[in-house]
Amino acid sequence: MPDVGGSASSRRMWCSVPERFQLHLAMLALQFGYAGFHVVSRAALNMGVSKLVFPVYRNIIALLLLLPFAYFLEKKERPALTLNFVLQFFFLALVGITANQGFYLLGLENTSPTFASAIQNSVPAITFLMAALLRIEKVRINRKDGIAKVLGTICCVAGASVITLYTGPVVYSPAKHLNRPTPMFVSLGDAEAKNWTLGCLYLIGHCLSWSGWLVLQAPVLKKYPARLSVTSYTCFFGLIQFIIIAAFMERDPQAWIFHSGGELFTILYAGVVASGIAFAVQIWCIDRGGPVFVAVYQPVQTLVVAIMASIALGEEFYLGGIIGAVLIIAGLYLVLWGKSEEKKFLALEKAAIQAAPEHGISRAQTQIKTSLTQPLLPSSTENV
Repeated sequence: MPDVGGSASSRRMWCSVPERFQLHLAMLALQFGYAGFHVVSRAALNMGVSKLVFPVYRNIIALLLLLPFAYFLEKKERPALTLNFVLQFFFLALVGITANQGFYLLGLENTSPTFASAIQNSVPAITFLMAALLRIEKVRINRKDGIAKVLGTICCVAGASVITLYTGPVVYSPAKHLNRPTPMFVSLGDAEAKNWTLGCLYLIGHCLSWSGWLVLQAPVLKKYPARLSVTSYTCFFGLIQFIIIAAFMERDPQAWIFHSGGELFTILYAGVVASGIAFAVQIWCIDRGGPVFVAVYQPVQTLVVAIMASIALGEEFYLGGIIGAVLIIAGLYLVLWGKSEEKKFLALEKAAIQAAPEHGISRAQTQIKTSLTQPLLPSSTENV
């Protein structure tokens, strides 16, 4: 009984917390979860976990977590599954799961968690650019919101280019005794023989795939308005694609076996925290706070990743990466600010259109009333 009372009182305390504060706490927790995923994924690669087996297990766990919610919560709103929808879900999986996760792991193997997270900040700008090219998004250069979105996109592209083409000198290097203090950190330590430029190109491919997935989802969701079901189908086809690729490319049977508790932990973390829990928290935050509120917190992830990677992986920071990260984060905020201003402008425009007929009716009524009471007054004296 005391436990029940304690849990009930804790629920009441949480409910008494303002929702805006709850959203900020949830977003901070989400960024820590994603930051941990970057570090854990790099640790898994350094331990020798296969780049093909890792996403297979990750998507199996994510699918098992998503399926019950998609099935029970969207029973009534889920349309019938046709061949056309199957093909669309398969293509979404190819872009948003297979290419997205595959490019990410290849890029992470050759760079670092910090720069992988920094380049991901360019996703909103790349998404905007793709939507503008496909005429889904309108750009008005004659307004400040349009100028901000264009400048933000340019900053993000410039930042990604700097990270890719310019490494620069080491700005910060952890002390040697922090790199490998115990045998556990030997397996987590930064891998050698990186191809930095190739890794950054892979990460740009990852961002392009992610942005393409977001853009392509919009028309699918209009016809199939069941977000959890769309995500589950996409995850399922992505899993099938990774299994087929791994069956042909991964020849070592030992790659499918966990050799340590660390390997098992990395896969469980990726599937449960980075895919299952993170997806649920993000949906709630988007629903309550809006997509702009969620996107604004993205750069926090980069800072958290930098701290975690420095402690756990002994990661060094280069001048080119820092300059590129600053440009990308500045570009992100310019795009988000432009989107926010555009929404305000559209809201004012809509209000003006709605008010125009009402104003015309009230003016006509005033004219009729004035002409009845004072028919000899000239119309030029009316207060328009």
